[in-house]
Amino acid sequence: MTTISIEADPAPIEIDLAKTAFVIIDMQRDFLEPDGFGESLGNDVSLLRTAIAPCATMLNWCRGNNALVIHTREGHRPDMTDAPLAKVQRGSPSMRIGDTGPMGRILIRGEAGHGIVDELAPVDGEPVLDKPGKGAFYQTDLELILRNRGIDALLVAGVTTEVCVHTTVREANDRGFRCIVLGDCCGSYFPDFHTTGLKMIAAQGGIFGWVSDSTRFLSAAAGGPAVA
Repeated sequence: MTTISIEADPAPIEIDLAKTAFVIIDMQRDFLEPDGFGESLGNDVSLLRTAIAPCATMLNWCRGNNALVIHTREGHRPDMTDAPLAKVQRGSPSMRIGDTGPMGRILIRGEAGHGIVDELAPVDGEPVLDKPGKGAFYQTDLELILRNRGIDALLVAGVTTEVCVHTTVREANDRGFRCIVLGDCCGSYFPDFHTTGLKMIAAQGGIFGWVSDSTRFLSAAAGGPAVA
């Protein structure tokens, strides 16, 4: 067992690396690249791309240390029978879910825009979970995969901080998993939402989890305080 202590807010947290998974949420072209769903909502997608490099660094570490990596993608069946009308018809975007855009149909599984950005593309052996909602546990096999692997702690990354990341952390917390959200590996179209979202996770003694970053994690993993 290799247990490390990670500097985090509201306090350091010890995790067993063998029982920890890196969960990368929705780092998809539709959210991070021009001409996708995020831009159709009027957002500056470049604000999310700052999370790519830290995520890639974490991904390389996990692959080099045989840590479980799980990717998620938000999107719907081509027939859209799993897409609630309340979601499809919400707001006034320039393109709605299911419409055809430059990267194919918006947020539809199998289309180019639904895919994960090249810098973080999954490799063989890394589970990729397609989810129809915000949370990564909703209508997916995530909990089953984690239980089967004996995982009790999650390193959480992805977009957006206040929506899919937050929803997943809340779901995980209710299921007894400890979540360490890596703030530099997350992003939002609204910087103040990102900041507030991280504060909400760590508030009141870590009501939903802990907040750290890739630098502090990698420092601990490279030889920081450890417990045999």
